[in-house]
Order: sequence, then C-alpha cells, then structure tokens
Amino acid sequence: MSGLTTLQDLIGIEHCKLGFYQELQQKVEQLKKSNLKLEEKRKEIQALLDGITDLMVVLSEDLVVQRVNHVFNDWYPGVDPTGLHCHEVLRGEKGRCENCPALRALDRDEIVKEMFIYKVGGKYRHYEIIASPLKTDPAAERQVLLFKRDVTLEKEYQAQFYQAEKMATVGALAAGVAHEINNPLTAINGFAEGLQRRIARLRDQVEPELAAEFEEYTQTIIKECLRCKDIVQTLLTFSRPVASSLNPVDINQCVNDTLFILKHHFKAQQNIMVKTDLAPKLPIILGDESQLKQVIINLMANAFDAIDAEGTISIFTVATEGEGVELIVEDTGCGIPLEVQDKLFEPFFTTKPVGKGIGIGLATCYSIVKNHRGEIHVTSELGRGSAFRVCLPGM
Repeated sequence: MSGLTTLQDLIGIEHCKLGFYQELQQKVEQLKKSNLKLEEKRKEIQALLDGITDLMVVLSEDLVVQRVNHVFNDWYPGVDPTGLHCHEVLRGEKGRCENCPALRALDRDEIVKEMFIYKVGGKYRHYEIIASPLKTDPAAERQVLLFKRDVTLEKEYQAQFYQAEKMATVGALAAGVAHEINNPLTAINGFAEGLQRRIARLRDQVEPELAAEFEEYTQTIIKECLRCKDIVQTLLTFSRPVASSLNPVDINQCVNDTLFILKHHFKAQQNIMVKTDLAPKLPIILGDESQLKQVIINLMANAFDAIDAEGTISIFTVATEGEGVELIVEDTGCGIPLEVQDKLFEPFFTTKPVGKGIGIGLATCYSIVKNHRGEIHVTSELGRGSAFRVCLPGM
C-alpha cells in the first residue's frame, strides 16, 4: 500500500502551493512598489530635463544622433533627427565640422567647452557648445552628451557693457586732450583773423592776386580751426554728454553737404566711384547737424581706406517705421574679419596699419549715434566689402 497517495500527502502538497502563492504575491507587491518608485524617479528626472532650456543631444561614437530633449523640437520643428549625423541636423552640412567638440571630448575623455559663430537667417549668432563623454559600461559603445546654447543676446549685452566701460575709462583722457588742443587752436584762429584785418591795408601795396591768395589762405585757416573745434567738441562726448543743440535735421542735406566737403578727396581717389541713392521726402529727425555730418565723414573715410585699388562706395537713405531714417554706407573694399567686428566701436581699436589711424573715428560715431537715441551696426565679409547702418529715430 506504500504506492498509494495518502491524505497527509495531499495536505502537504496544498500547503506547499499556498506558501508558493503567498511568496509570489509578496514579490509582486514589491515589484509594484519598485515600479512606482522608478516611475516617480523617472518623472523627476524628466521634469529636470524639461526645465533645461539648452538643446541636448546624445551622440554615438560615430556622431549619430541617439536621443534629443524637447528643446530640439522648438529649434528644428518637424525634424526627426534619430539615425542622422549631428552635422547633418545641426549645421546642414554633409561633412564633419572642423574642430568638432564632440570628437575631442571622446578622444580626450573630458568635457570640452567651445564658442562658435554661425550664420543663421542672414545674421551671425553666437553659440556655446559643451560636449561631455557619458560614463557607460566599458564594453558598450561610447556616447557623448552635447549641450548647445544660443548666447547671442548675452554677447550683445556684454559688448554694450564693455563699450560703456571703455568709453568711461577713456573719458578723462579725451577731456584732457580736447582742452589742450583748444588752446593752440584759439591762438591760430586769433592770428589768422588778425592777418585778415591787415590784408585790407596792404591791398594797394601788393599785387591783387597775391592779396586774394592771402585772403583765401587765412579764410581757410579760420574755417579749418572752426572744424577742429567741432572735432574737439565731439571728442568730449567720450567723457560726458555734451549739451548740443538738437534741431530739425534733413539727413539727405547732411549727406549732400558732406559730399561737397569731401569733393577734393574724390578727385584724389579717381579709382573710387561714389554712388548715392537718397530717398525723397525723408522724415525730418531731431539732431545735431554738425555731429551727424561728422558721422558721415568718418564712415566715408573708412570706406575710402578699405578700398585698395578700384572700388565703389554707395550711400543710401531710407525711411523706417516710426518716422525714423536709416543711413547706409557700403563699400566694396577688403572687408572686416568676423572676430574683430565686435571691437570696431571700441576707442583706439583700429584695423588700419600704424600711421593710418588711431581708432577714434568709429568710436566717435558710436557715441554720437547713441546720444541721438539711435543705433549703428556693421555687416562685413572678407574680400567683398562692408556696410555700416545708422538708424535714427524720428522727432
């Protein structure tokens, strides 16, 4: 009878099953709790990632996009980057970028931080890129995390701060130099006026042509002294705002008067053609006519210096929104390197060789335009020329 199953055997089997089911139920409850904790952790991490406003891209070792964050959809709407190379997605290029920070981060196994300037929509924008190698299983494929942030606005504010700081620093020097120059100018102007008064007495004692020449020379000296005084007054704008008289100004008239003053310079530069396209019936602006003419003279002088052989300088005026005006001075000269364009309006910064300029022309323009509540911008390309835009508000 030993081969028959007894009641005790059946009870023992059922008891074992019950213990197994109880243990299984406990494991299921533990897994549910673990899953809840993991889900809460995942949501927490996702919330942190969603709070990051930088573009985040996870790249494989061969620079193929693995994952992106939500910011990617804001920057590149309707684009599925998965499986594409980063240079195809982020730059629209077929080949790898020169000096790629992602490759350098993988090669060095360290975080690489770089600044890049790209042309987007016709405007140069500054980007900060951080590449960080991801620490994964040594046996797994290496990956790199790429952060990309648009710092264009930050750089513009930073440049404006540096500009204001340098203007303040050079102010004391400019004020001292200006006052020192005023003293000899006053003496020269006084002696020239004295000579003019004496010419009348000598008119009958010398040849008429000689008397006329002396009168013309002394008049030129007086005129140039007055012009130098205006330049000195402009130089003083480095140190403090000058209480200039603001009156209704026709910017087209300013351009025509300035071109008339520079006509002798045009004759000396016969290889350079000057074109004008002045919009008729421009809005009248409120400004200082002599200071605005100084801006035009400086921009024209820079345009002449930028052209080595033959070239063209074009001057445009157009009306803008809000009853404002825009003055554009373009040249077909050598152009300005991108890396120095942000420094052009700094006092005493110049791209010209020694003896050709001291670097206060564009700084003066910047100061005058800012005092007129306007803006001045430059766009340039090496070998193709530059364009300076002066935007002035209406009355």
